[in-house]
Amino acid sequence: MASIFTRIINGEIPCYKIAENEKFFAFLDINPLMKGHTLVIPKKETDYIFDIEDNDLAEMMVFAKQIAVRIKEAIPCTKVGIAVIGLEVPHAHIHLVPMQKEGDLDFKRAKLQLTEEEFLDIQKKIAF
Repeated sequence: MASIFTRIINGEIPCYKIAENEKFFAFLDINPLMKGHTLVIPKKETDYIFDIEDNDLAEMMVFAKQIAVRIKEAIPCTKVGIAVIGLEVPHAHIHLVPMQKEGDLDFKRAKLQLTEEEFLDIQKKIAF
C-alpha cells in the first residue's frame, strides 16, 4: 500500500502544495510546529533518507534549499531549521521549520492549529 505521502503526490489526498519538480514534492505540514513548516519528499517512495541515491539526495537538498529561501522571505524568522526524523511516515522526508530559537524545532511541543485561510495565505506566500 502506498504511503500517505505517495497518495498526496498522486492527488488522492489534498495538500497545500509549495513546489514540485520531476523528482521532488513540497507541501505544508498540516500539523506544523511553526507557520510555514514545510515537508520536502522524493516522489520515489523510499523509507529511509540515506537509502536515496547520492545524486538524488544532493538534488533533494538543493530543492529543499530553494524552498527554505522562500520560507525565510515569507515568514519572519531568524533561520529555517531542518530536521530528518523519518519514523512517523515510511517515506523519507525533510522538515523545514522557520525558527526564532532552537526550541522552535522541538517536535515534542504542541503543534499549531491553523485555519484553512491561514494555510492558504502561507501557501500563497511561499509557493512557486
